[in-house]
This record gives sequence, structure tokens and C-alpha cells, in this order.
Amino acid sequence: MSGTKGLTRQQMADRIALEFQEGWIVNLGVGIPTQCSNTDIGDRHVLYHSENGVIGYGPIAPAGEEDLNLVNAGGQNVTLNPGAAVVHHADSFGIIRGGHIDVTVMGAYEVACNGDFANWKVAGVKGGGIGGAMDLAACAKRVLIILEHVTRAGAPRLVERCALPVTARGVVTLAVTNYGLFEPAGEGFVLREIAPGCTVEEVRAATGANLIVRGDIPPVRLARH
Repeated sequence: MSGTKGLTRQQMADRIALEFQEGWIVNLGVGIPTQCSNTDIGDRHVLYHSENGVIGYGPIAPAGEEDLNLVNAGGQNVTLNPGAAVVHHADSFGIIRGGHIDVTVMGAYEVACNGDFANWKVAGVKGGGIGGAMDLAACAKRVLIILEHVTRAGAPRLVERCALPVTARGVVTLAVTNYGLFEPAGEGFVLREIAPGCTVEEVRAATGANLIVRGDIPPVRLARH
């Protein structure tokens, strides 16, 4: 399968956003995770947190309605929900390091079946971009990952052990890719839901670790827009 088969990036973000519970403080990292703030999660109230200090923001601003002073962690212009606040970078990290983040959603280059993940350095490139990922991985109550299932070269991103430098060990509880929803389970990845148009055999072939299939696998649940 190609890396573009299955769910779109917005659909991946939508599926993760369905995990958010009433009253949670939700940190959204750079890349696909920022699109979670676009998802309609019904009457549940969550507080979106950006490490650069925008607390309580909403969807990405439509073209022509941007406020250049309001950006999320990815530099995208966002809207503010009632009661939102813009705080100092240090205060934003105080929320993180104080253990107040209920869930952080991050992108990654690799996720291992023991819950490790790597998202700050790629092979063959000097340096990296650690940012706040290590703080978030260490301090958030839950870590959810969104990533493409394979690289542009077709190599798996869900692996038995991370080959890249690890950001944090044993913290990932769920990962969504364009092929489905996966739970790291130590001895492999449990396939919880599968993307429309994908087969279990195709997912297994594109996964670099044991794929655990328990009974009939339901399709990925998607939010309404």
C-alpha cells in the first residue's frame, strides 16, 4: 500500500479527538495533531493547550480571518474560545511540568510496540528538534500519537523497537495512522480499528512488528463535520 491510502490527515486527527473526555486539558503538538482542534466533538468541553502559551484556543482560523498574534504550536493562526488566555511561555510549561495536561497528542517518526516513540531526530541529519516533546511525554497523563503508517520510501513506522533516538519510553497508549487505530501491547500492536479500504493483510504487511488481531475489526470511527 502507498503511504496515502486510507484515512486523510484530518480524519486521523478526528479519530484521536474522539478520545478526548469532558474537562480535559489537551496539548496539541506540531503537524497533524494541530488539526484535532478542527474536530467537532459534540457537547464535550476540552481546553486546548499550546506550548507557546495559547490556552483555550479553537479551530484553525479560516482564510481572511487570521489574527497574526494568535498561533498554535505549529505556527498556524487559530481562533480563541470564550475564556481563553494567552500566557508567558514559562507559564505554559508550568502547566505541563505541573502534571496538569490530561493528554498530549504528538506526531512521530516511529512508535514501538512497547510504547516507546521517536519524534525529534531523523537518521543521517545532524541535530534535531526536541522542543517540548520530552517535557510533555514525561509529564502528561496520556500520550497519543498520529503518524503516517509508512515512510515515503515505504518503510514501516510502527516497529518492534525504535531505530531512531527515543523521545520517551513506554508512554504511548494509542497511535492512529492512515491505516487504522493501534494499541502498543508489548508483544506487538493490537489492531483496534481499521481504515476503510484497507485489509488486515495489507496492514500486517506494512507493519514492522507483530500485528495482533482479535476477532472482527471494526472500521475507524470518524467525527462528523
